[in-house]
Amino acid sequence: MSSYGENKILIFQPMSPIYFIFLLFISIFLLPYLILTGIIFGHALEVPPYIVLLIFLLSLFGSYANIRIKEVESIQPIIYLREAYFFGVRWRIPEIRYGPGKMVIAINVGGALVPLFFSLYLLIFSVPTHEINPLISYVKILVAFIVVTLVVHSFAKPIRGIGIAIPSFIPPLISAIVAAILFPIYTRTNPFIIAYVAGTLGTLVGADLLNWKKIPELGAPMASIGGAGVFDGVYMTGLAAVLILWLFI
Repeated sequence: MSSYGENKILIFQPMSPIYFIFLLFISIFLLPYLILTGIIFGHALEVPPYIVLLIFLLSLFGSYANIRIKEVESIQPIIYLREAYFFGVRWRIPEIRYGPGKMVIAINVGGALVPLFFSLYLLIFSVPTHEINPLISYVKILVAFIVVTLVVHSFAKPIRGIGIAIPSFIPPLISAIVAAILFPIYTRTNPFIIAYVAGTLGTLVGADLLNWKKIPELGAPMASIGGAGVFDGVYMTGLAAVLILWLFI
């Protein structure tokens, strides 16, 4: 249920109870797999496995929560999605409303805040603790971040009525390739941290922040940083980039 009131700072995207139960069931059913994945990813990123599991779950379920940042004047007709039910099936019908409109700019919890805080955790705690030469590691992460940002920005496309979208396979693929190239240079560093940090932050900056001026042109009632099509890119980067490196390095 969405809310745009001045006193509401949280904006929840629609999640049907059936879909929520489905996600919960899948999480419980795949719990042994998630535990194994947490152990593998925790070892790769040099963090406790329970933190990795917590990050996965927070990213997934947090994708349905947005925190309001500000309101801006939309310079395009607003496209709203009206919901209609027919024999138990929900249909989302676009409606165009002309005239001045307000667009809410928000930040997505699962697609922006969770990976941002986890990336900061890796930079502040994991790199100084486990890397032989932290300065070299930071330089490699910075180079990878710049490359991923530029590539993601070139693929990110504004979609009217929705937001900024990007093919979900682009960020993890480019992140894994760049990390694999950089990690053995001069001093071997952890390629998984390079891939995760550069991939997630590069996706957020390349897709959303560098397209900030285009947001009022989207004609959507709400634009979410790290949400909509960008969430797939951020979430898949955390999973696929590390997995690709783990399989091939």
